[in-house]
Amino acid sequence: MIYKNRRDELENQLNKGALWAVTYGDLMSYLMIFFLVLFSFSISKADKSKSRKYEESLVNIQKAFGGKADDKRVARAKAQEREEGVADKIKQSMAENRMSGLVQIDSNERRVKLVLTEAVLFDSGKADLKERAKEILKPIAEELKKIPNDVLVEGHTDNVPMHKGRYETNWELSMSRAYSVIKFMEETGMDPKKLAGIGYGENRSVAENTTPEGRAKNRRIEISLLKTE
Repeated sequence: MIYKNRRDELENQLNKGALWAVTYGDLMSYLMIFFLVLFSFSISKADKSKSRKYEESLVNIQKAFGGKADDKRVARAKAQEREEGVADKIKQSMAENRMSGLVQIDSNERRVKLVLTEAVLFDSGKADLKERAKEILKPIAEELKKIPNDVLVEGHTDNVPMHKGRYETNWELSMSRAYSVIKFMEETGMDPKKLAGIGYGENRSVAENTTPEGRAKNRRIEISLLKTE
């Protein structure tokens, strides 16, 4: 009986002495999570394309530790996920309609940008959409109107001066072309409140205007879905 009491007393003393290890283990776990969050944050700042994964990871960590997830953060993560899927859906739609080569799609941390050349949408020196242009723009508008993000339409031209026709300058032509695209998108059911347009004329070229190929690249319409910040 005396032996058993001494043994129990010894075990109690050992258990009490080991309690510091539990606290130490918890502290190390919290520190590891803290540094992982900092590391993820630094990556998301350096590479905006990874920001959605960072948002999702942070939300999951909050849930794992019994915390209440920030509603704004959750909504932002979901919005970013939808935005990243838009480019893929438009590519798929273009492929299904055999129009993949007519639209250049580029996605970065700020926007999903669609580039269409003048030849695809307009006749030379004009701002009226071709019938073929409407067929190309319709599936694009159908995807863009599914999410509430703002859409910016930008018109661009080459630097060849306007000598005749309805428009006196390339600036006027570029703005009229941007408006034609906006008007068509509104007709397809897009909310006009999220549509905006601007014309840059020849002032934001992407190629040299010294060759026909370069000028053709500069005569373009850019449609940008602005991403959630």
